[in-house]
Amino acid sequence: MILVTGGAGFIGSNFVLDWLADPAAEPVVNLDALTYAGNRANLASLDGDARHHFVHGDIGDRARVDQLLATHRPRAIVHFAAESHVDRSIHGPGAFMKTNVEGTFTLLEAARAHWGTLEGEEKAGFRFHHVSTDEVYGSLKPSDPPFAETNPYEPNSPYSASKAASDHLVRAWHHTYGLPVLTTNCSNNYG
Repeated sequence: MILVTGGAGFIGSNFVLDWLADPAAEPVVNLDALTYAGNRANLASLDGDARHHFVHGDIGDRARVDQLLATHRPRAIVHFAAESHVDRSIHGPGAFMKTNVEGTFTLLEAARAHWGTLEGEEKAGFRFHHVSTDEVYGSLKPSDPPFAETNPYEPNSPYSASKAASDHLVRAWHHTYGLPVLTTNCSNNYG
């Protein structure tokens, strides 16, 4: 069992659909707040599939997240849930701080508590996968080489700053508490 956050959004729903395309795939608990970015219709092909459990909720709701972790005991959390789009962040940065920073903090704390209840192979195999963006590295000119993980963080918008902050929280929870994490920095997904 895995827990996916933001699994009704464009990238998250494609991940869930691809994951469950394998008949032997582990079940997915899909937590999504269904804001402007989430759309249940993205998951319509999974209606009636017992391996997909959709939960309408917010990553900032610690009680809801704790309940899902205790009930389903996932071996991994794949964290897509985020406010996105630079223009939206310029006109309303507060939502980005709430979801991307505070929401990720809440999710990390719930994951840490859950991970603390695991033992042996379950504990060793647990992962928190944080899906970020290449925009935390700044902007590229057409002649610049692609970003690498060694590039310095240079966020230039409230969106990229909020994602950079969440990246730093994930890194800190690994180094401070030992939480096993992965961070990926996607680049301009489109469809």
